[in-house]
Amino acid sequence: MVAGSAVPDYWDVLELEPGSDAVSLKRAFRAQARRWHPDLNGNDPVAEERFKLVNEAYAVLSDPRRRQLWEAGSDSDPTTRDQAATDPFSTGFPDFEVYLDTLFAERRRQPRAEVTTTPPPPPPVQATGDLESVVELSPEQALRGERVELELNDGTCVEVWTPPLAGDGWRLRLAGVALGGGDHFLQLRVRTPEGLRIDGLRVTYQLELTPAEAALGCLVLVPTLEGDVQLRVPAGSSSGRLLRLRGRGLAQGDRHGDQLVEIVIVIPDSLSEAERALYRRLQELAADGSDDR
Repeated sequence: MVAGSAVPDYWDVLELEPGSDAVSLKRAFRAQARRWHPDLNGNDPVAEERFKLVNEAYAVLSDPRRRQLWEAGSDSDPTTRDQAATDPFSTGFPDFEVYLDTLFAERRRQPRAEVTTTPPPPPPVQATGDLESVVELSPEQALRGERVELELNDGTCVEVWTPPLAGDGWRLRLAGVALGGGDHFLQLRVRTPEGLRIDGLRVTYQLELTPAEAALGCLVLVPTLEGDVQLRVPAGSSSGRLLRLRGRGLAQGDRHGDQLVEIVIVIPDSLSEAERALYRRLQELAADGSDDR
């Protein structure tokens, strides 16, 4: 709270240090507005009031006159009282992205001093193809969604939030942001050093086996998000077979994902003469069995 005032500490509401610059203010507002928007927090009873408070904090701190009055602890300005008395959300909450676009467009439409100098001619448009960047995310970041800042080739900074429950291999399209009007794609990579791949709450893992292990069955150690576990591979398992480890995926509230283990049979690059003889014998047995049928 500000000394001598009944209003909240707006810097604290936006989780900013007092006196932060305009860029930091806008960035913090976007993050907090997304965090508390009612459409994204349907089960949170305090999200609506918190979202209104975030909007109020940005409205005050981004307006030099209102910010000066707030810092002085004054509530005598009639314009401020009129704005505070009008609830912009009395008829509901707009879509989050529409809300941000409208708010920042109003900021840009504020009157500015006229410039009398002749502006330089625009640079020539350079044609370009679509671009792509790889974004590495941890399982936790993919689960909740993560803010990503991307600097384009022309120096433009783009801020984007990855969707919650994103998966490895997802591609996000940023339409028209590349130089020349092309698209920029973000390819999400959500993997662990052990080779686990994340897709929403589900985890997948490719288990490499020799032909003998797959044919006869075996007991192997498989990595999970919580450490290695023993898995029994049934005899006669072919490549592509999926074995399920229940509850070994990511968790979100009461929901728990599973881990799927995909069997991949790997043939050694080089075989000894004895191994070749054994494979030839297996081939002969398979042919004999086919003739018997």
